[in-house]
Amino acid sequence: MGLFTSINIAATGMSAERLRTDVISNNIANASSTRTQDGGPYRKQTVIFEPIASEKPTWRFPFVDADQDNGPGKGVRVREIIKDETQGRMVYDPSNPDAIKSGPNKGYVEYPNVNIVNEMVDMISANRAYEANSSVIEGSKDMFSAALNIAQ
Repeated sequence: MGLFTSINIAATGMSAERLRTDVISNNIANASSTRTQDGGPYRKQTVIFEPIASEKPTWRFPFVDADQDNGPGKGVRVREIIKDETQGRMVYDPSNPDAIKSGPNKGYVEYPNVNIVNEMVDMISANRAYEANSSVIEGSKDMFSAALNIAQ
C-alpha cells in the first residue's frame, strides 16, 4: 500500500459524492417541472456507485475474503445515473397547460416523482460522506507530517 493510497481512495469518494450532490440538487430544482424536453414531467435521478477493485492485490488472507480474487479496493466510482420511472403525484388542475386532455385522468397534471424530504436526507448523507472522506485526507496529511518530524 503506497504512501498516497489513502488520499487517492478518499479523493475518489469525494468526487463521487460531489456528483451525487449535483444530481440531488438537480432533483430538488426540478421538483415542480411538469414539462421536460423529452415530454412529460421530470423524473427523479439516482446515482449508482461501484467499487474500483485492485487488479493486483497487495494484501492476502486473512485481511481479504478468501473467496475474493481481486483484493482490496482502490476507491469508488459512479457506475451510472438512473431515472426513476415511477409515476409522480397526480393533481387535478384542468386549467394547467400540461393537464391530460383525454381519458380517465382528464384534467389531472402529473408532477415529478421527487420527494423533497427524501432528497434533503440524501443531500445530508452525501455531505456527511464527503466530509468523512475529507477527514481521511486530513488524517493522512497529519500522519505524513508526523512521520517527517520523526525523521528530523
